[in-house]
Amino acid sequence: MEALRADMFDEICPSTLLPFRIGPDKWSALVIKCLEDGPRRFSELRVPLARVTPKVLTQSLRALERDGFVRRTEETTPVRRVTYELTDLGRGLLQQVYVLCDWAGDHWDELLDAREG
Repeated sequence: MEALRADMFDEICPSTLLPFRIGPDKWSALVIKCLEDGPRRFSELRVPLARVTPKVLTQSLRALERDGFVRRTEETTPVRRVTYELTDLGRGLLQQVYVLCDWAGDHWDELLDAREG
């Protein structure tokens, strides 16, 4: 599994400009995208999601876990290690994330124009 890149997401995304959300907040779709290749630690998620404060990322992860999209696993041996991974329900959302990302990419200029106009 490859490391997550710091430049994985465009700096202006997500934005209040987008007319939809996946999950409880504007960061959830990005968290889901970060988990598509398998389990990740909190510190790994912070790399592409550096604009998200640790508190807000924790809240997003807890909400995604509460809603059944993410599974949190804590190992205590030999050291404490917490990982997050998509559940089957969360994996089912990935296709919808792709569809919405494609749509937003196709209509980004129109969304910007409408918001600024």
